[in-house]
Amino acid sequence: MAPIYRMDESFDHSFFAGSSVTFGVFDGVHVGHRYLLKCAQDTNTLPGGKSIALTFDSDPDEMFHSERLKKLMRNEDRIAMLADSGVDAVVVIPFTREFAANSPENFLRSCFGVYAPAHLHVGEDFRFGCKAAGTVTELRQWGDIKGCEIHAHKLVSFEGAPVTATRIRLLLQDCKIEEANRLLTRNYYLKETVQPGRGEGHDMGFRTANLQVNHFDRTLGEAVYGAYAIVDGVRYKAAVSVGVSPTFEATSSANIEVHIIDFEGDLYNQEITVEFVKFLRPMIKFESVDELIATVKGNIQWCRDNL
Repeated sequence: MAPIYRMDESFDHSFFAGSSVTFGVFDGVHVGHRYLLKCAQDTNTLPGGKSIALTFDSDPDEMFHSERLKKLMRNEDRIAMLADSGVDAVVVIPFTREFAANSPENFLRSCFGVYAPAHLHVGEDFRFGCKAAGTVTELRQWGDIKGCEIHAHKLVSFEGAPVTATRIRLLLQDCKIEEANRLLTRNYYLKETVQPGRGEGHDMGFRTANLQVNHFDRTLGEAVYGAYAIVDGVRYKAAVSVGVSPTFEATSSANIEVHIIDFEGDLYNQEITVEFVKFLRPMIKFESVDELIATVKGNIQWCRDNL
């Protein structure tokens, strides 16, 4: 895993000299992002140069559009995944209101100081500076002055459409987990701490780990999914209910319930990872408890037999 550097007062901007950089938020680190990361590695040819992923410590939309933001992964997981992508280093910029108010020119000065990389890779729709006023045109002008070659790439396409974080979010919202996973090049996952639940599952013969996921991370549509749960590094098959069951909407507080197949133990206050792989059925209100039990047991058996 590559080292991660925070761009604070002690950061030496000469770190960028002769390097090959790709710059973005990289929410999801999806197939399009991985293309840019590979490009940064491929153009890293100068002696002593480094391939660098340059990103923010938080998604700017957390500050400006928090009411509608749905994220594909936590900031710390995104940064860790960048560090594990094959680049030589990750540099993280603290995203503050002061930084966001920079003009495009000052934005670039804040990022690179008086230095510039040899190569800078971005998407062709890259915008920067206050109110996203800077475009690739201004970036190229800066690059011409600084001796930095700007590579503005067309978005990677898959099945006839560009791959973007927004496209993946919409797929997840529509419960199209398999399509989203293909664009992510991995299973979409959530990490969360297990909370005490209602207890009905235990009484019915299927205990669940109950998760309360914040609104930023509630991207996946409400449904029942086949999944894997990772507990203490061990991967288990799991049946997962996302959203509050209409049967228990008056008493439930958890918005994700995970039945971990063949797991015994107490998970309260322990963080688990849930990887979603298959849509099983929509959330429905059952006419009876017996119908609920039979359906849930059928979902669990499908996961046991097919995952």
